[in-house]
Amino acid sequence: MKEKITNSDFPQILRSLNLKITPKRLALLDILLNESSYLSPEEIWSKMKKHIGRIGLPTVYRILEELSERDIISKVVHPNRQLYYYFCPNRAHHHHFICLSCRSVEDIKFCALVELQKEVKRKLNGKVVSHILQVNGYCRNCLNKKGDGNES
Repeated sequence: MKEKITNSDFPQILRSLNLKITPKRLALLDILLNESSYLSPEEIWSKMKKHIGRIGLPTVYRILEELSERDIISKVVHPNRQLYYYFCPNRAHHHHFICLSCRSVEDIKFCALVELQKEVKRKLNGKVVSHILQVNGYCRNCLNKKGDGNES
C-alpha cells in the first residue's frame, strides 16, 4: 500500500476491504481527506448533505463506524468524551498530536511499542496485540496566539 493516499485510491481501498463502492462512502472519505482537522459526525453530516443531498445522520454514523473499524479513518477521542473523525493519508505506523484549540492533527513518528511490549511481558506476563496513542495539547500557533508559547 502507498504511504500517502489520495481520493483516487478510495475505490480500490473499499474494494480490498470487501466494501461496496457507494457515493456516500466516497463523499464521506473525500470530505475527511480535504479537511486539515478532525470533524464531529454532525459536521460531516452537514457537509455530506451539501455534497450529495439527502442523507440521514444514522447513515453517517454507520459509515464512520465501518470505516474506522477497518482503519481507513481514525477516531479522535476529545477530552470532552466526544468522538471525532479524521482521515490521515499517511498509512505508515505513527500516532497523532491533537490540538484542542484549532483541531489541527499532526503526525508523531515516534512510537515506543517495542519498549511497551517488553514492559507488558515483564511486569504483567502479557502480550500487546494493539495500541493507540493520542497526544492532546495545544499547537505552537495556538500557544503563540494566547501568548503562552515558548519562543525558543
